Amino acid sequence: MKVALAQINPTVGDFQGNAARILRFAREAHARRADLAVFTELAVMGYPPRDLVEHAGFVQSGIEALHALAAELPLPALVGFVSRNDSGEGKPLYNSAAFIAEGRVRSVHHKSLLPTYDVFDEDRYFEPGSRPEPLRFRDRLLGITICEDLWRLGGTRRPRYHFDPVTALKSGGAQALINLSASPFTLGKMEVRRALLAEHARKLGVPLVYVNQVGGNDELVFDGGSMVVNARGELVAQARLFEEDLLVVNLDDLPPPLVPAPELRAESAFRAVVLGTRDYLHKCGFKAAVLGLSGGIDSALTAVVAAEALGRENVLGVSLPSRFSSQHSRDDARILAERLGIRYMTLPIETVHQAFLNLLAEPFAGRAPDLAEENLQARIRGVILMALSNKFGMLALTTGNKSELATGYCTLYGDMCGGLAPISDLPKMLVYEIARWVNRHGEIIPQSSLDKPPSAELRPNQTDQDTLPPYDLVDRVLNAYVEEEKDIEAIVASGVDRAVVLDVVRRIEQSEYKRRQAVPGLKLTSRAFGYGRRVPVAKRVPGV
Repeated sequence: MKVALAQINPTVGDFQGNAARILRFAREAHARRADLAVFTELAVMGYPPRDLVEHAGFVQSGIEALHALAAELPLPALVGFVSRNDSGEGKPLYNSAAFIAEGRVRSVHHKSLLPTYDVFDEDRYFEPGSRPEPLRFRDRLLGITICEDLWRLGGTRRPRYHFDPVTALKSGGAQALINLSASPFTLGKMEVRRALLAEHARKLGVPLVYVNQVGGNDELVFDGGSMVVNARGELVAQARLFEEDLLVVNLDDLPPPLVPAPELRAESAFRAVVLGTRDYLHKCGFKAAVLGLSGGIDSALTAVVAAEALGRENVLGVSLPSRFSSQHSRDDARILAERLGIRYMTLPIETVHQAFLNLLAEPFAGRAPDLAEENLQARIRGVILMALSNKFGMLALTTGNKSELATGYCTLYGDMCGGLAPISDLPKMLVYEIARWVNRHGEIIPQSSLDKPPSAELRPNQTDQDTLPPYDLVDRVLNAYVEEEKDIEAIVASGVDRAVVLDVVRRIEQSEYKRRQAVPGLKLTSRAFGYGRRVPVAKRVPGV
């Protein structure tokens, strides 16, 4: 039996576009003599639809699109969609997979395990499926699962759920497992997925087909990497990463085991940011982007990402120097723009800044210059970038990294102005790592941008480390406290000076009000500062 793994990039709510994409892949699968095409979780609606499913018209449109699609599919298929729960009790909807054959929906299989952690909130909308039964297809019993159904065990190996749909399907005689998935990218997750699939396949003694969504939807990036493992848990086929793909595998004659290439963290992160940026703009109706170029490493990497994602002709870099901007920073910004071939302009802000200082001279009289005057520069730059965005219909990209966002080393209504923060989940040291990877075949980002001490250049001879601990220590505490959720004593015990730990943790906790007002950023780590991390603004934190 030949199965086609259709790894597609749907757009939330684009029923006609998604159906057309499904049909195109189905026709290709049919041409390659597949017996069954498997599509991704909620492929008709796009994942995640979130509160849109609470609108009856949205769900009905998806169901109508599914049935119209069924009449045109040239081969049997499993397609993810939102179905109704007509039992009269429980949540009104299911996260489901439709088995389509001979022009109509033959059976519907519901997701049993509904994630309610990190960015997931499916129990808000869906009723869990009851005990699943295998699907009989071509004299074979197929166990149909949807994404989280494979993830019963959490990272601590403590079961998240009382029920195990995989074991139930095996008990029902399943001879192969199929999983329709929409599993977001995070660094290192591909290895976790492979291990998970291998464990299930070995435990049950059956091959496993895993089909994952690809593309960006809002903050989430889906990396694809659909795969097949044999009954011994060996990887035998894998689709491409970060792009659509159709992988056809014969379950009766599986290929020999593969040895996957190790993940290069910098490359994976870069490809994820590029894909997320491209899809965010295009799915929101934008074709071009504008960003400020300071000559520093963060804006340089963001510009490289934007040029790769959108095409150099669709990116405008703007230098906005003040009297505190060094000549080497101005030169680095210009050189980067020339090397990338993006559009570039210089708009000095000195006269505007001075006008603000003159306006505020009377109310500020008798007080020494401080952050108020410094942040005026960032806010002037934000106003100018947003004006260019409005005038030319370009999305403004912010250029801050995760370390800055964590510690509040950013200015509300200044450098935080924009429509998307592509690198806001990349810690500073990873930004450097990716920049070096970008330059692996030749210098694109000026070496001086990597070498010079980071600086906001809002006052004479300023560096970030005048205010913050060294970034390697910031990132170490950030990773331990936010991603690994360790307490202060555990971080100190790991070898970080207590004063540094307390300083960074205090900054993280005190800056929640800024992050609450930040623009959307792409999730790239296991714990991003987005809607998956729900921390109060007004609070008291023990020990801080």
